[in-house]
Amino acid sequence: MDDSNSHWPKNQTEAQAPSATPDEAGARLAAIRHEIDAVDQDLLALFNQRAALSLEVGRIKADVPGIIFKPLREKEVLDSLVARNPGPLPDEHLRAIWREIFSSSRALQRPQNVAYLGPEGTFSYFAGVEYLGHAATFHPCNDLTQVFEEVSSGNCELGVVPLENSLQGTVGVSFDLFLKHDVFIQAELFSRISHCLLSNAPSLAAVRTVYSHPQPLAQCGGWLRAHLPNAGLVPVESTAAAAQRAAQPDQGHTAAIGHGKLADLMGLGILASRIEDEPGNWTRFVIIGPKVSGGQGGNKTQNPQPGHTGADKTSLLFTLPDKAGALSHVLDLLARNDINMRKLESRPLRGQRWKYVFFADVESDLEDPRYAPLLETLHEVCTSFRILGSYPTGPQLDRLDLHSETSEHLAS
Repeated sequence: MDDSNSHWPKNQTEAQAPSATPDEAGARLAAIRHEIDAVDQDLLALFNQRAALSLEVGRIKADVPGIIFKPLREKEVLDSLVARNPGPLPDEHLRAIWREIFSSSRALQRPQNVAYLGPEGTFSYFAGVEYLGHAATFHPCNDLTQVFEEVSSGNCELGVVPLENSLQGTVGVSFDLFLKHDVFIQAELFSRISHCLLSNAPSLAAVRTVYSHPQPLAQCGGWLRAHLPNAGLVPVESTAAAAQRAAQPDQGHTAAIGHGKLADLMGLGILASRIEDEPGNWTRFVIIGPKVSGGQGGNKTQNPQPGHTGADKTSLLFTLPDKAGALSHVLDLLARNDINMRKLESRPLRGQRWKYVFFADVESDLEDPRYAPLLETLHEVCTSFRILGSYPTGPQLDRLDLHSETSEHLAS
């Protein structure tokens, strides 16, 4: 066999394409940009067409009670779009784009006020913006009690509340407030806990003082000892307050630990990212809303549309008579109905010594009509029984720039 030409590629795909000249590359870039401009014009027309439909929905719903936020419907739309997405647009980008579209649509139907544990720049704030979008109006609250009060009074339509942390456990004050206020869980989301070192100092070597809330300082203790052994650590009331201090013009040798997006908010640089000692730290947040009509006991939070898959989870609150087997009876009722329990926790019942209230999460939509007999039985065997909400399983927000100060909420 003659191999005199064996140095040539076997097929055209193996051949190296000739490099384009600068003029050819420039012409191609100009053509692509022209195509992008045309696509942008098409998108603009479609977005405005969608906005007009949202305005019409708002006019139809103007006299209908209830909240605008419909997480079951939004999840259904997102899942359908992702299932039909041919690429190359990544699914996570698609979801992020449509969350902002949903946010705009809700705001066009009716302004949406959202309470959160402030000040601006806390993790509750960034989690709320990431999940509910920038078109919502966010109102900072001094503590979680005020968040619940703003929602239950109707001053705010929604609230962002930390519920539990994967390492530090339940945010007890949040569960206690569900006992005092007639609000319900509309949705959930999970955010990874991650911290940044924020500063206008030119380098790590220039940092002399580090501000933050005590929890992030503790969570980053190992990193601080390794990289800033001589820096003074100063605890303050929040990471947002720490960033404000580090951003002062005369603070050229200070830094703050907190959410990465605080850098843009406060005009700081990021000297280091993901400096927490413990990986795999997540916080579960819930979106709370007021009581609305319909459903079992008048506390239905969402009404699935025809063909809708319904909620994935239900959160419960109940108390039991002081007798043997009371809790096992409830667990047996759930098991006999093939309902898997994901969480069960007891909390002291405030004002009643040695009395406890139970909180549970189950993997089912207990507000589905087929569970009506079960709910009737649960009401009978429990001293008190309340559904806190049925809602879709929340997304996991794990973007590099979504850093966290949620642990300060655990101490609130």
